Amino acid sequence: MSDSPRCLYHKCIREFLESDQDSISGKLSTEYHGLLQTTQIDAWTSEIKILQKALLPFRESDGEIVFEYDIPRLGKRIDVVVLLKGIIFCIEFKVGESEIKVGDVDQVLDYALDLKNFHKYSEDKLIVPILVATCYEGSSSAIQSSVYDDRVLNPLMTGEQGVAKLISDVLTRFPNESSVDKNWIISPYSPTPTIIEAARTLYESHSVADITRHEADKVTTDTTIAYILDVIQKSKEKGEKSICFVTGVPGAGKTLVGLEVAVKQTYQDQDKPIEDEGAVYLSGNGPLVAVLNEALAQDNYKKCKERNENKKLTDSRREVSKFIQIIHRYRDNMLEKIKLPVENGILEIDPKKAVKIQGSGYGEVEHVAIFDEAQRSWTHDRIANYLKRGGTYGNKKKVDNFPMSEAAFLIWSLDQREDWATIVCMVGGGQEINTGEAGISEWISSLNNLFSHWKVYISPKLTEAEYAEGRVNELLKDNPNVTYNEKLHLGVSLRSFRAEKLSSFVHSLLALDGNAASIYEEIKENYPIVLTRDMEKAKRWIHGKARGNERTGVLITKESARYKPLGIHVLPSDDDNAVHWFLDDITDTRSSNYLEDAATEIQVQGLELEYTCLLWDADMRYENGQWQFYRFNRKDKWNKIEDVTESKHEQMKYMLNAYRVLMTRARSGMIICVPEGNSHKSENGFWEDETRLPEYYDGTFDYLRSLGLEEI
Repeated sequence: MSDSPRCLYHKCIREFLESDQDSISGKLSTEYHGLLQTTQIDAWTSEIKILQKALLPFRESDGEIVFEYDIPRLGKRIDVVVLLKGIIFCIEFKVGESEIKVGDVDQVLDYALDLKNFHKYSEDKLIVPILVATCYEGSSSAIQSSVYDDRVLNPLMTGEQGVAKLISDVLTRFPNESSVDKNWIISPYSPTPTIIEAARTLYESHSVADITRHEADKVTTDTTIAYILDVIQKSKEKGEKSICFVTGVPGAGKTLVGLEVAVKQTYQDQDKPIEDEGAVYLSGNGPLVAVLNEALAQDNYKKCKERNENKKLTDSRREVSKFIQIIHRYRDNMLEKIKLPVENGILEIDPKKAVKIQGSGYGEVEHVAIFDEAQRSWTHDRIANYLKRGGTYGNKKKVDNFPMSEAAFLIWSLDQREDWATIVCMVGGGQEINTGEAGISEWISSLNNLFSHWKVYISPKLTEAEYAEGRVNELLKDNPNVTYNEKLHLGVSLRSFRAEKLSSFVHSLLALDGNAASIYEEIKENYPIVLTRDMEKAKRWIHGKARGNERTGVLITKESARYKPLGIHVLPSDDDNAVHWFLDDITDTRSSNYLEDAATEIQVQGLELEYTCLLWDADMRYENGQWQFYRFNRKDKWNKIEDVTESKHEQMKYMLNAYRVLMTRARSGMIICVPEGNSHKSENGFWEDETRLPEYYDGTFDYLRSLGLEEI
């Protein structure tokens, strides 16, 4: 039996029993990607020993065993799956534990439910979650269906001595199960109609506009959504592949439109999801996905609790994950299907790693994929280097000689469908903020050079300077499949022009084009922007402005370095911290409202607060009439970035865009704190702190004040 792309070890039970424990452990270690801890090797050794003993009675069966199985597109990995006599045993080990913990029971049940709801070849099978706390002395005796009534059993708990008996008891209780599909291990990701229905109920029970509040009126967003849905329908009728590029200033509602398209396309005004017509909203913005998912899930959970419904928070999280997913998991699932090694610069599907389905071919289950912040997709160099080393931390499968940019690969992924497909790219101008983000030009180049059969529908605003350095018309002039339409731009209503004007003000401020002061005159009555040199004054101003549950927060660029003297810390980068920062209330010190932990452009892009404090450090300075860029050496010195290479130029663009993102996060107003620096000298005449000299900040402050911003 060949090894699978989705696990570290996969053999028939007979071969597993006949293998030496060290060779199995060695295989697991060899296939593992990333830094391998001794504790992990010890855990595998215990699991192998326990299972070789427990499965001995089934030596002659045609069962299979799988170690470290990745559930497609969910980013979750199950310790062990045993496929035996038509039953799926989902086993989670807690090596060395003598107690059964509620969280561990929930974990193994969640894995079982994820298989049931998202794994095509598991959806109609009996699934048995088993928690093995190796030093636990008891064992479950009752074998019964869970409250979900969906052929998932209640979790069974045991120590290492009880595994064999539990498996035997389940097989005795359910003797006539039909066999598991021979391609189970490479099963397609496929949400069940039940989970899709639950997801819509959850989505519609909460106004996503509360989270992604925007300045476009309903007529504008409805017009854009209707146009996109019409493109999708025409693509279906004609059997075409199509791509839409949607533009809009920060705050115009791109995220909301993307989510609405995903839901409306899946249902098409019907009560039930339309079979084989689904859509998914994908974003590479981990904090955004985490915050949206958690906000929707928590809201649904609270409402169910108020109705005395027996529902767990993890159920709500599972349901919303149908519509909102991390783009990297979508990408990784497609990567699992390709032939390795990549030869002659051509990607090919490996039929041994993927199941071909009528219509979708080797593509994913959805016809429609909405890519949020498409301008942030990676360049060819970045994704090729990332895959060559096995991800950021070397913990992913390595792929040498990867031939495409991320944009090209995502189009290629949808192009694997044999019937029709539509991609919707939500595009922010001047929003590339990280090294290796390709901007929109890479999507267009891919369409021109690799996917010339795709129909292109594009917002006329995409031709402006913020997008592809204003080269969109030039890049598309020889493509015969291009249609421009104003409906793909999210403008803003006349009565709510804050987003458009604020975006123009920020653009002028950063471009140094001389128009910023006059633009600010137009918005200052309705949208205050004030200046200070004192962080405590900034906090007092924000506290004085915010009312009720309005969210506030401190923002800072990721290149900032000298913020600790001001009593500010940077929010750690994992998604959980972003969720606490955005969603926890004022009683929790992890909340943004405490104004202690500052979020960076990476964590806040795509999300908004009511009032913000932008802490402007010495990384970008106004000097002699232009912006100068500096990076701190994390020790004692700011080093100036000179515009001498393409990579340095790109770095400076990302740093400028970081301030663009941070200055467009507040709905109602912001205060910009440009510190005074440290002007003190020692008795010997040396600067007390050479990393915070006043001259690093004064030019920036004077420039901002010259635009008419009031100092407090």
